[in-house]
Order: sequence, then structure tokens, then C-alpha cells
Amino acid sequence: MSTPDARNTLRLSSSPEDVARAAEILRNGGTVAFPTETVYGLGANALDPNAVANIFLAKDRPHWDPLIVHVSNRAMLDQVATVSEQAERLIKAFWPGPLTLLLPRTEKIPDAVTANRPLVGVRMPAHPLAHALLEATGLPLAAPSANRFGHTSPTTAAHVLQDLDHRIDAVIDDGPTSVGVESTVLDPNPSPMILYRPGAITPAMLESIAGPVTIYTPPQQAPSTPQSLPSPGVGIRHYAPRARLILVDSEADLNSRLATTEGRIGVMLPSNWTIPTNHVEVFPWSSLEDPTALAQTLFAGLRDLDARNVAIILCPLPKPEGLGLAIRDRLKKAAKTN
Repeated sequence: MSTPDARNTLRLSSSPEDVARAAEILRNGGTVAFPTETVYGLGANALDPNAVANIFLAKDRPHWDPLIVHVSNRAMLDQVATVSEQAERLIKAFWPGPLTLLLPRTEKIPDAVTANRPLVGVRMPAHPLAHALLEATGLPLAAPSANRFGHTSPTTAAHVLQDLDHRIDAVIDDGPTSVGVESTVLDPNPSPMILYRPGAITPAMLESIAGPVTIYTPPQQAPSTPQSLPSPGVGIRHYAPRARLILVDSEADLNSRLATTEGRIGVMLPSNWTIPTNHVEVFPWSSLEDPTALAQTLFAGLRDLDARNVAIILCPLPKPEGLGLAIRDRLKKAAKTN
């Protein structure tokens, strides 16, 4: 895969002057990383095939993995997608916010954005800076997470630069993101609706507004020939740290593995768990009973342990309910070895 020409990645602030500068870069076909409430995204003009190509190049992202388009108003939405009554109900309930809807695309959307599929993922972010950037640019922005493909997602500007410095035109630093995991991705067109990626908008929340939801089950093994994915975020291995990630079921399981695992070990340690050794690197995580707090620091913790050069990261799983579903989804994909 080719690599982008080395460039000076501008470090921008959240000031109106810097937002205007970022908008100019985007209107000229460049790439700008910016915060949303979920994670930092890598934005480019969603209507310009050459600008979209720059996203794939910077991320080393395969072309079979579709992108999410971000909008800030209804006129922008109507440029990229057709909205059904079912989608209208969901938009009214959850936008702006961390919900991506798969909607029939318009002819303005380049094939690369959707991996040649008929549906485009669209969302309206709630983050004030993301909204300001979209308004200043005046364009819908394709914006997957601002990291190298398959790597741990970025929740700070520093995380973005770890992966994409000299590969993108600019990054806007507005501090850490608030949700910490990517948006929920839903196809509202079939009945029941299909949840492709869990997130902060949970199945129970969706069902209360728009009816039954079924959760997508990906194939257990990647096909020998890459095929376009039905949605962003459903790749078999994703969100992965450099270290080997091993998931544990309980405090006893964690301590058993600590006693038998060799190498430099890191632990995502819940606040109410203890370990009998000081010879490991620890990231102090939140209580497993508080998935909102767990999600906020999930990717930051994995990146922190990677930075300490551990070979193995041991990490527990929260309960499979609410936002815990999203955390489990990210961790299980990050722990895949195929």
C-alpha cells in the first residue's frame, strides 16, 4: 500500500481562528483530525473523491472498509442520504449524538465512502467543536477514527499524533473526548433493525423509539478474498494495541494468569480489584459496575500500557449490558489474533 507524502501536521487549538484555518484546509481537499464526543475523527470533504482517498492513504485503511459521514444540519444530510420515516424517528430522538444511521446514499457520495455499497453511514456529532468545524467548512465530512487502521482509537490529540503525525494536514486539540468509544451504528431499514456496532446509544434506547433490534454477528473468520463490509467498525480485528491483549473473566482469573504468564505484563485494573504483585504495569481503570467511566478511558489505558512497552495486556470484561456491550465489542475485536 502506498504512503502519503510527508507533511507538516499543524497543531491547532479550538479558537475560532484555528477552526476557520482547519475549515479552509478541508475545503481545499486536505485532512484534519478533530474531536467528536466519541473519539477523534480524521475528516475530509465527503463529496470529493480525491479528499476521501487521502483518508484511506493516511490511515492505511483498506478500501473495503466504509466511512462515516458527519453532518451538522438537515441541508447537509439531504446532500448525502435519503431519510425514511423510521430514520426520522431516530434522528429526532438521538441527534446530535453518538448514533450513526445507515441510509440510502445520494449520487453525490463517492463510491469509496461506502465501499461501493448502497447505504452510507451518517451521523450528526454533538461535540461543539465538531459542529463548529462542520458549519465553518460548509461540507459533509467523511471522518473515521483518526488512527492507523486496526490500531487503538484516539481519544486525545496526542493519540492522533502518535499514529498520524506527518501523514495528515492538521489536528485540532480540544482535550479528551467524553464518551470514549465509537458511535453506535444502526441500519434502520429492515425489520428488525440491525445493530452493526454497539455504542453509547444502546439497544434498549433504540427499541424504545423505533422497535426491535437484532445485533449483527460477524463471520468468525475473514474471507480469503477481501469483501466490502456492510458497515464501519465490523472488521474482525480492530482497535488493537501493539501488545497482545488477553481478556479475563474475573479477579481470580486475572490473578491466575498473572501467576502463569511470562513476559512484561500490563493490567487494566478495575478500581475494586487487587493483584498480589508489583512486578506489572498497571493502568488504574474504573469500577466494572460503571461502564460510562470505563468507556471514557478504555483506549487511553490501552495506549498508556503500550507506551510502557508491555508485551501482554490483561483486561477484564464488563457485563454485557448497556454501554458494557460496546466495551466488550471493542475488547473482543482488539484481542483477535487472526
